[in-house]
Amino acid sequence: MKYFSQLKAALFLISLIPLSRLAWYGYSDQLGANPIEFITRSLGTWTLVFLMITLSITPLRNLSSWSWLIKLRRMAGLFAFFYALLHFITYIWLDQFFDLSSIYKDVIKRPFITIGFAAFVLLIPLALTSTNAMIKRLGGKRWQTLHKLVYFIAFFAVLHYWWLVKKDITQPVIYAAILAVLLGYRIWMKRKKRSIDFIRQLIRS
Repeated sequence: MKYFSQLKAALFLISLIPLSRLAWYGYSDQLGANPIEFITRSLGTWTLVFLMITLSITPLRNLSSWSWLIKLRRMAGLFAFFYALLHFITYIWLDQFFDLSSIYKDVIKRPFITIGFAAFVLLIPLALTSTNAMIKRLGGKRWQTLHKLVYFIAFFAVLHYWWLVKKDITQPVIYAAILAVLLGYRIWMKRKKRSIDFIRQLIRS
């Protein structure tokens, strides 16, 4: 338990490195010709990274039998929300200067912003219900059903990135491939479980 706490603390600090990097770049004037775009894209990229990490924990636990990995899933998910929140704040503050009319037009008229906004909104209830108290309040089954929204969120986030990039779609394709593997694994495991349950029922009957 002691070593796990130390590992968790270390991973927490590591997860803050992207933000520290942006802060250093801003301090040392290394954000490029378009600082707002650099910050926005960097935060969006790290949101995607943490979403993929969150989704990869269950497969890694199953394949490695390291049950303690599941205890890191909540932290990874909250960091995904943290970077998504910063990504959103950067957009509405530094890019739009809280111009609600302009933001509304963007959300309605630009599909990549529409889908990105939808992904962020869906992330909010997951972050709010991430505590043990909320799990008990909702009940395990309802909580699990609610948190399956993460699959749609990840899909929307990848699509948001894909539609944002107009020419070189290499990185969006990579994230899409990773997501396909992670979701494909879950579908395969679910079908495998159904097959095993069916065989067991046949043996018992």
